[in-house]
Amino acid sequence: MSAAQWRGAMNAGAGRLARAGGAPARAAGVAVEGRGQARAWISGMVRPHHLVVLAFLFVYPFYASPFLTYQIGAQALALGLIALSLTLLGGYGGMVSLAQMTVAGIAGYMLAILGTSGEAGISLGWPWWLAALLGIGIATLAATLIGWLSARTEGIYTIMITIAIGVAFYYLCLQNYSVFNGFQGFQRVYAPTVLGIDFRDPVPFYFVALACALAGYFFVVYLLRTPFGIALQGVRDNARRMGALGFNVTAHRVAAYAVAGVIAAVGGILLTWYNGLIAPNSVGISALVNILIIAILGGMGHPVGPFLGAIVFVLLQTFAIDLIDRERFNLLIGLVFLGIVLFSPDGLLGLWARLREKLATLRPRAAFNRRRSQR
Repeated sequence: MSAAQWRGAMNAGAGRLARAGGAPARAAGVAVEGRGQARAWISGMVRPHHLVVLAFLFVYPFYASPFLTYQIGAQALALGLIALSLTLLGGYGGMVSLAQMTVAGIAGYMLAILGTSGEAGISLGWPWWLAALLGIGIATLAATLIGWLSARTEGIYTIMITIAIGVAFYYLCLQNYSVFNGFQGFQRVYAPTVLGIDFRDPVPFYFVALACALAGYFFVVYLLRTPFGIALQGVRDNARRMGALGFNVTAHRVAAYAVAGVIAAVGGILLTWYNGLIAPNSVGISALVNILIIAILGGMGHPVGPFLGAIVFVLLQTFAIDLIDRERFNLLIGLVFLGIVLFSPDGLLGLWARLREKLATLRPRAAFNRRRSQR
């Protein structure tokens, strides 16, 4: 759907609503039509294999060990949520930002500073929900500022600006002791206990991470079908043409950074609770690059790609030490990443799509060979 078609559809829809003003029967018809469109959208988005995956995700912690539930499942969901914010920017907005882990780290640091941690002399001890909400809000504001600084650039220049911001924040956390507690960071930043449920336990924390991941995934899927999401993809494809059509390209990009900032901030809160700490190493160069690796592994053209990439990354990071020397386990991760990028620029989901296409072409040929042999 082009931007011109979108604007025509919006104008036509506005005209229909204006002509229907004050008519209850027509208003009811519009409401019924809206509900029908919503049902059609949901049925088109949810397929049988989606239900199978959802069922697996819900029963997974009841059959897996606490180690697999917490170390693999919960960690992959938190990292996938941060990588999802990069997929929204890079895959659908054409802006590869290496500062998404920085945004997540800002949320984690604000949670530790405003809430409760092992550093009682620095942390303010506010309620966990207030610290989490303020952390998400401050991180979103930071993401908007990052977007305002980098939205007028493209390609390698966007990468350079965002990685410079990430490195600057890393050294700020490393060298500042009065606010960020220097290289030690904040220890004992634990998930809260609510209604008698300790969310430090593997199963409750897994379901919190799963709820946030599902909310982020469905929100992004819905957003990409809205006029804003369609316009953002138009900006990705041809920013100059979208500007000529009357769209504010910079405003769309900055808004995308803000939305991605909310998603990354929620992932940063979850990751801080998962680790029980936030330190400069959590927002260092390796952490920034890891999010990019996760997004590319799964496929930046699909909202589910970051979660698939996160699962592969966490499995490699956890079990690569059993396959190779402790000092060289990152080599195995790098080789897997290099192989996927070389054979499928669209990540693991691209490999799966190519495999399905090959199977689809082989089936008619096999049926033809069977009929020929029967003759």
